[in-house]
Amino acid sequence: MGTKYGSVWVFVGENSRFPSGIFISFEAGEKWIMEHKLTGVLTEYPLNEGVHDWAIAHGLFTPKKPEHSSPSFIGKFTCASMEHFHFELGEMV
Repeated sequence: MGTKYGSVWVFVGENSRFPSGIFISFEAGEKWIMEHKLTGVLTEYPLNEGVHDWAIAHGLFTPKKPEHSSPSFIGKFTCASMEHFHFELGEMV
């Protein structure tokens, strides 16, 4: 992921609203997921930059409607172009 501050890997378990693990490397997150046989998604997030701003800066999203700049939209924004991996029962799928 291109960011001048680096990134972290965030795991969100299946049906969870909040992360249950944040890791400085993919390998550390994968190891933890495998140890506990977890199901969910491990996603790389930029440090010191919101996903909305990151996606715009990298040409992955262009706001086209006024609501695309609203606090509600920005606060829930996610980008499918972020590096992410799905796991089921601790195995990458």
